[in-house]
Amino acid sequence: MSALRTRAIVLRRTNYGEADRILQVLTPEGKRSVMARGVRKEKSRLTGGIELFAICDVVITQGKSDLGILTSARLVQFYRHILEDYDTMQFAYEVIKHVSKASEAVDEPEWYDIMSEVLMGLDALTVSRQLVQTWFYLHYAAMLGHELSLTHDTSGNPLRSDLKYAYDESEMGLRESRTGTLTADHIKLLRLINAKSIQVLAQVGGIESTLPDCWVVARQHAAI
Repeated sequence: MSALRTRAIVLRRTNYGEADRILQVLTPEGKRSVMARGVRKEKSRLTGGIELFAICDVVITQGKSDLGILTSARLVQFYRHILEDYDTMQFAYEVIKHVSKASEAVDEPEWYDIMSEVLMGLDALTVSRQLVQTWFYLHYAAMLGHELSLTHDTSGNPLRSDLKYAYDESEMGLRESRTGTLTADHIKLLRLINAKSIQVLAQVGGIESTLPDCWVVARQHAAI
């Protein structure tokens, strides 16, 4: 019987039978559904290793069906600070919900990277939650094939630093507008968020005035 040892992020836990639980997990190899046998028993060795908002080290063996069998699980990193703030926790649940649904249509290993990045960012007390949200929205949309163009406007013209832009929901892009609120500074920040990790972005100063507008654009673009 083949076994896979990998890192995993739990997306969903569903009780099954008297003591089992079916888990939906993200791994660097893609999304998997696994059976955790006896995990709801008081002395189960698996219980503490399958928490939400955590990175787990798991061993999955192949069962008789597509449902794998979880034979080992331990916590590698538990992001406990997420649970200490209601709004942060709610957003973490929102990310899990959207990634779980989106990965049904686009089952790519990169979802694991996105989830782990977001959990790390939300757990860091020094990182703006709005920055993490903006990062997630842009990368979520890109994973679904709708990467926001930050080089050209909706008419196909190169973006210019001397012009203003507005987000066009119908065209899913930036449209030149005299009354637009998006300037070269906004586009620069959006490009950074699109290209860099949250850890790197957290070191960038002077973004407080432009981040709220970028958050709005990213959320609109992700259609969330």
